[in-house]
Amino acid sequence: MSKVIIAIGSNSCPAAHIHWASQWLSHTFHDVRLSRTLWTPDIKGTGRYYMNRLAIATTTLSREAVEQLLKETEARTGRNPDRVTLDLDLMQYDDTRYHLKDWPRPYIQQLIPDIL
Repeated sequence: MSKVIIAIGSNSCPAAHIHWASQWLSHTFHDVRLSRTLWTPDIKGTGRYYMNRLAIATTTLSREAVEQLLKETEARTGRNPDRVTLDLDLMQYDDTRYHLKDWPRPYIQQLIPDIL
């Protein structure tokens, strides 16, 4: 089993999409623990706000399979460049971290203690 940390975000019907993603993660991965949700401003300064959450889980899937599954799930929700229905980022797979520029962001730092 491998440990994964997944960042979840949405700026389009965020409460509904975050709830749906949380349920989907709970059915897709083993032993899922979820952080609280947190509103954060768009890092690009667009004036939009995102609802964010983190999840930690275990899986038998490879890193590549997890990433593909996350991207396919984003696409199923109608995500496009202007409408982030759902953003699912693999932040960590076992001991390897990804999206390194995101780790220092305040919302990650505030939410990570919820799941560790």
